[in-house]
Amino acid sequence: MRSPRALIPLLSVGAAAAVVTAAATGASIEGLPGGGGPAHADGAAERPAAVTVNALTWNVCGGPECPSGAAPERLTKQITARMQATEVGGRKVRPNAVLLQEVCEGHVRAFKKTFAKWTWAFAPATGDCARGQGKIGVAIGADAPLTEPRQAKLPAPAGRTRTALCGEVPSWTTRVCVTQLSTSEDGTWRTKEARALATLAGHGRVLLGGDFADNPDSPALDPLYHAYAECDQTGTSRTGAMTQQNWQGTAVQKTDYLFITKSAAVSCSVPPTRTKTSDHRPMSAVIHFR
Repeated sequence: MRSPRALIPLLSVGAAAAVVTAAATGASIEGLPGGGGPAHADGAAERPAAVTVNALTWNVCGGPECPSGAAPERLTKQITARMQATEVGGRKVRPNAVLLQEVCEGHVRAFKKTFAKWTWAFAPATGDCARGQGKIGVAIGADAPLTEPRQAKLPAPAGRTRTALCGEVPSWTTRVCVTQLSTSEDGTWRTKEARALATLAGHGRVLLGGDFADNPDSPALDPLYHAYAECDQTGTSRTGAMTQQNWQGTAVQKTDYLFITKSAAVSCSVPPTRTKTSDHRPMSAVIHFR
């Protein structure tokens, strides 16, 4: 469990409004002045009540070339099982927030039936899923009302689309965001995307996760590590359990992340054993926002 850290100064409501406007129109957010922040991030406001969020981020690999691309029902069952019970710090917990990447529209339709009391948001990316499962993309699920879901295009190479999806959970006083960053080898686009993502997520209470396609020590992720704490780092060291698997199921590098406000206390875990339905292992965290 991490020790609480000093609160980051909150940004102006005007800057937040600029981010929401850009996201609502689907415009690129790179270069927006001042940085973003949730509409509730008002420095003069009373500090929000403490809340605990059990979060799960997972690149579920639902595309046609994935291990379960041709078996969407099997993948849906595996994701559902993980959502009903995951492990953090040696104990089972039930997630109340999930951030999914490479998930299909069909999967999300199934989750809406199974988790009828949850709120869901989906943003399509480039590509289609197999067996009539619709577009592939990213999704947020919360067991509390998720309001103002917005999509924003991140900087991306020609012919590619990188989309961030964010929403507000008023009962948690928290902005939740998910995305998947570019896989270009030199990291140039990831640097631009990470900077834009930090602007979009803003300051205040933030839960930001996804597959960021890079190692923790990569300079491309500097904007995120400077603005937030990552749930699996040790102190100020950029560390964490490996999450991406090779074709044999061996975890070979950490590319999946949960970034949170630095004032939060957090514990997180990655399964030590192979995940057969995806080329990524899920990452789960218990986050205490104070």
